Amino acid sequence: MVDPLRPALNRPLVAILFMCATTIVMFPCLNTAMKHLAIEYGVVEVVFMRSAGHLVVMLAMLLPGHGLAIFRTRRLGWQLGRSSLQCASTGFYTVALTFIPLTTATTVAFTAPLLVVALSGPMLGEKVGPRRWAAVMVGFIGAIVIIRPGGEVMHWADFLVIGSALCYAAYQLLTRRIALYDSPRTTGIYTITVSLVASAIAVPFFWTPPHNLVDWGLFASMGVAGGIGHYFMVKAYQLGQASIVGPFDYGQLIGATFLGYLVFAEFPDLWTWIGAALLVGSGLYIARREAVLMKRRALAP
Repeated sequence: MVDPLRPALNRPLVAILFMCATTIVMFPCLNTAMKHLAIEYGVVEVVFMRSAGHLVVMLAMLLPGHGLAIFRTRRLGWQLGRSSLQCASTGFYTVALTFIPLTTATTVAFTAPLLVVALSGPMLGEKVGPRRWAAVMVGFIGAIVIIRPGGEVMHWADFLVIGSALCYAAYQLLTRRIALYDSPRTTGIYTITVSLVASAIAVPFFWTPPHNLVDWGLFASMGVAGGIGHYFMVKAYQLGQASIVGPFDYGQLIGATFLGYLVFAEFPDLWTWIGAALLVGSGLYIARREAVLMKRRALAP
């Protein structure tokens, strides 16, 4: 999301590099570390450590230039509600990672953009035309192909990813509303602060000290990958148009497939690839359609 207080720059190649660094490297590394650590230490501890590291990185980047002003909000209730949705999304997704392959979780999570379209009408009053509804339906067919309800490969944790995507979609829609009142800096700092406070309340009951320096390093890497990844994503949207940068979010499939095979010996089967193609194709069509509609609105008298 672009900071409305700063002018957008037209540097598409640099924007794409920032986005690819986030989606192909940072986020897959973050999810791989989360999956490995959640199996060993539990979800609550992983969410707490990720949030703590992420907050440290964000404060280091934002405090020198903006001070405590980053905590000033004109919509505190909205910020808390939105951040709670993100916290729930992270919790659901982390639990799911302990049961299902990394690539499957990453792919099914791509239902979030489809849910944003489906919910934009009732939540924001936006009109969704038949073409985008058709794309949403194709995307959900792709998710069904991946999950295969009633089949041997289906796992109940697949539906946790759907729940995570639903929370994330509502979180994104609230982000659009809050952007009219608060800067992305404030919104970003509240997102991770609420997650840290919520997990800190529960973590004393689930805490297990990290066993070795490698695990300490993995815990630290989550905060670094999360903080830098989200910063790179903001930079990408500042330097390039959403219609150009957005589709590169699907680069997460590349990183997730590579790391899933390297670390966990997981590799998607043919049906997962078919479902992924349907999901990605529908997402790309929706992104393209959004760009066309925005251009029409801009040119309208």
